This record gives sequence, structure tokens and C-alpha cells, in this order.
Amino acid sequence: MSLRLRDRRVLVVGGGAVASRRVDDLLAEGALVEVVAPEPSERVVALAAEGRLVLHRRPFAEDDLLCPTPAWFVLTATGTVDAAVATACERERVWCLRADDADASPVHRPSVARGAPGSPAEGITVAVSGDRDPRRAVAVRDAVLAGLDSGTLPVRRRRPAAEPGATHAEPGSSLPEHGSSLPEPVAGRVWLVGAGPGDAGLISVRGRALLASADVVVADRLGTEEHLALLPEDVEVVDVGKHPGRHGSIQDTIHELLVSHARAGRRVVRLKGGDPFVLGRGGEEVAYCAARGVPVEVVPGITSATSVPAAVGIPVTHRGLSTSFVVASGHDGPAGLGPLLHATGSTLVLLMAVGRLAEIADALVAAGRPPATPVAVVEQGWTPRQRVTHTSLSDLAERAREVGVTNPAVVVVGDVAAVPLDR
Repeated sequence: MSLRLRDRRVLVVGGGAVASRRVDDLLAEGALVEVVAPEPSERVVALAAEGRLVLHRRPFAEDDLLCPTPAWFVLTATGTVDAAVATACERERVWCLRADDADASPVHRPSVARGAPGSPAEGITVAVSGDRDPRRAVAVRDAVLAGLDSGTLPVRRRRPAAEPGATHAEPGSSLPEHGSSLPEPVAGRVWLVGAGPGDAGLISVRGRALLASADVVVADRLGTEEHLALLPEDVEVVDVGKHPGRHGSIQDTIHELLVSHARAGRRVVRLKGGDPFVLGRGGEEVAYCAARGVPVEVVPGITSATSVPAAVGIPVTHRGLSTSFVVASGHDGPAGLGPLLHATGSTLVLLMAVGRLAEIADALVAAGRPPATPVAVVEQGWTPRQRVTHTSLSDLAERAREVGVTNPAVVVVGDVAAVPLDR
């Protein structure tokens, strides 16, 4: 029932299992609940002891409808006097929901589900009536809610969420219909969503759903193009793609964008290629939001460190060749690899290494990797522009120059890099 019952007197006649379940719903709505029942359930007794409702341990009397103040709504679930309660309500013109006889009840209660806090369907109530077939109604209700949570049904807000404490309508919006009310204020949130390696089909189900419900998307350059193309035109997209030499200043801007949009009550998706916590500075963004009281959640993505080699048939581990792999940023050259230079028994996967290939190759050979170690460079993985270059450690820099290797690229160093050549 779409009735606003907060701070309004609601009378529940009966204290059995059905009444107990409905009492919880009414209390969740903020109703002022009174229960009349000669033999109330333990749940009702406990709620009364906690001061959450008023309990009268006696049979129903017609005066209960009007005293101490008139009831706004009555729910009767006794199995014995429901018809009498409904007749009294009809006489006093009080809406009454009968649990015993749907056909005779002037109010019908649909099967109801609410979007969970933090989910794409947050703030949405799904209510389904099933023509006196409650299991059918539940099945349809759950299917609709699942569609909303998955992003396959439209879920994004069409009006901005109200500012905390706001009680007025948005400028230019129409007033609510008589008997309805403005939505409760909704605080903004931030989700760090991993977009995966570049193919729109490789994002997680939850990541896709959150994109479908976003008000603002703060996106990297890499791995997000297909996802952004699918967004409605009225979603605000902020491009924060990083370029060499500008990481620090842009990262500070990203932090402020996330917090400012969330504090304005918006649903903010921070869309990052690959996985937010694999060389994506996601930890810094989470810490910044959390320190400023902004709710934030991480939705993992498929990291390019393993998925881009897989796109060309390279497994980062392979029985008989390598049972471990290490992932590192090549942005700072050999200095950034540290002890990984000497992890000669593991597959080495390098991200952001194109500009330092010559230095890294020399350092790996000096640390003990054979010059003939196979290397594969995979550019633009999982996109139509995907290309793989096979070479050896000693020839890596020269071969990369010959073919014009550019970012984004994943570099795989180790015997597994030759696996596709042997198939």
C-alpha cells in the first residue's frame, strides 16, 4: 500500500503470525502502532516491552477506532472477528485491510519488495498484485527487482536526489499530487567500478548495473570507451584520463570530484579500466572518500594483467613452464621493479612499460634472465585494434621500435609468452 503512515495512528487487531509480520512493516514506515489482541505473539509482546508499540491485551472494541485519537488505518488479522472489525471501519470511514478475505477487503496488499540500500534499485518499491495468486505475485516482484538491480531495466533517477534536510520541490518541478509526498532526502555515494580490459561484455554484472543507475560517471581514458557510449545523454560524464607527467595533479582533481558530487546527493561511479585495486590508485580514492565521510564501495574488475595476455592465448601460468606470476608497473623503469628483477622463475607481467622497455630489458638480463627469454607485447587488448608482437628479451626494445608499439600495452616476459607459437 502506498500510504504515508509516518507518525499516524495505525490499529492492528490480532497478535498472531500474520499480524506480527505486518507490525514490523508498519513500524519500519514510522507508524504509531497500537495492537489489540487477547493473546499476542512473543514478537508483539517484545516490541511493546521495548516501547515501540502500544499493546492492549483484550478483545477488539469499536471504541478502539477512535480512542485516544481516530485511526488512520486498520489491519485486522484475527481469523474470528475480522468481518466485525471491517464493518466498524466502514461505518467510521477508516480504511481497513482484512487478512482473512481478500475479496471482502476494501484494501488489497500487493507483494512488496524494496531496493536494498546501496543497490542500483535503492529507493524503489516494487509492488505486484497477482489476482489472488500470491506466489505468482512474488515471482513477478522478484524478477522485476532483479532486473532493476542488474541494470537491464531502467533504474537511474530522473530527478536529482534531495539535499539532506530539504523539504521543497526542485525548481521547475510540479507539486506532488494530493495525498502524496516528496521523496526522503537521499545521500550520495561513490562506487569504484572496474571496467575490465576494454570489451564492454567483460564488466561485472554489478558494475553494469551501477553504471545504469549512475548520475555521474568519472572515467579513465583506457578501457571505458564502450561503456561510456552506452550511457544516456543526460548522465554527466567527467573525463579524467591521465597523461604522462600529469598523474599527481589529475589525481587530486579526481578526489575532489568524487567527494563534491557525492555530497550533492548524486550516485557517482568512478569507472576505471581493469581492476581499481591493481595499479589503479583505487586505494587512494577510497581512503580520500572515507576520510571525508562519503560512503564508498569497490566493485572489482577483470585486470588487464591476466586478461589481455589471455586475449591472444597466453596463460600467465602453465604447467611445466611457470607456476607463478608477478605484476608490476614499468612506469619508473628498473627502479620500480625492485626485487622483482630477480624473480626469474616467475612470469613477469608489466603494465605501463612501453616508454622504458630498453632499460627494463637490460636490467632483467643483468639480473639473470636469459637474453633469449620469450616476450610478448599485447597492445589494445580486447578491442578491434588488438595486436601482439612476439620477440625475445634481448631484441625487445628494437622490435618494439620497428613495429611502433604504443600504449596501452601489456608486456609478458617468460616462457609462457611463446605458448601460442607452439600450438
